[in-house]
Amino acid sequence: MSRALPKYNKRRVAIIGGAAAVALTGAIVAGTALAGETSKGNGNATARTLASPGSITCPDVASKLPAIPASAQAEVTRNLTLLQTQIDEANKRLVDTVGQGGPNFVNNAILGPLKDKRVATVNRIATAIGRTAAKPTGLDALAPCTLNGAGAAGGNTGNAGGNAGAGQGNGNANGNAGNNNANAGGNANAGGNANAGGNAATAAGTITCPDVASKLPAIPATAQAEVTRNLTLLQTQIGEANKRLVDTVGQGGPNFVNNAILGPLADKRKSTIDRIAISIGRTAAKPQGLDSLAACTLTK
Repeated sequence: MSRALPKYNKRRVAIIGGAAAVALTGAIVAGTALAGETSKGNGNATARTLASPGSITCPDVASKLPAIPASAQAEVTRNLTLLQTQIDEANKRLVDTVGQGGPNFVNNAILGPLKDKRVATVNRIATAIGRTAAKPTGLDALAPCTLNGAGAAGGNTGNAGGNAGAGQGNGNANGNAGNNNANAGGNANAGGNANAGGNAATAAGTITCPDVASKLPAIPATAQAEVTRNLTLLQTQIGEANKRLVDTVGQGGPNFVNNAILGPLADKRKSTIDRIAISIGRTAAKPQGLDSLAACTLTK
């Protein structure tokens, strides 16, 4: 048999229930506010990630060269590859130095030095050709490069300060991250073992392949750009194979390297060498026997 609650008990229950509802509502509002702040912070982070400092583009040199004597091919190819490396390094520096210096920083610190390097490299190409053929002139005009699409990153730099609150709001998360990473700092010897990579490479050995550039005949000017691209690709393929060799040390059986690295590399090289021969053969005698240069060896 139920008993009616006294009036003061009913009043107390009502007050407690109301307080609980207010507290719950406050928690929901606070949670919603925090969620909104987090979303805003993430939106700014995405904007900064998508921002770009632009990219550096340079005139193509290979397509402007005359027919290259066979005796100069290897040296010309090395320097054409170096031109691309210089552009890649300049683009990397462009990204690494966003926001640094004044309005002329890119011109003075990146484009200017890049032009000087390209002048020297282009001159070496002209000299190599000129030893046994007419030396090409006017290649210096291809040295200057330009910056495309610049300024997008600079426009978003203001978000960094605006997001300071988000960073402070994540104090606990950062604190935990710092605590969790304490052990990483304690493992200073991991960084100190800089020789580990070198030792791994030594243990794995290195892959060496026959040089293709030095075995080519004179390359018609119309084929030069395509031949250069494929000669560069051959070098890239060797670099990738050597990296895979290091990354897979100790894996597989005794034939692992032959089956998983050297075999696929030979197939890639054969296709690339065929493209070189075909491009030359469009306007000159197609070189024969280049397939024998596809196979590579492992040197310990």
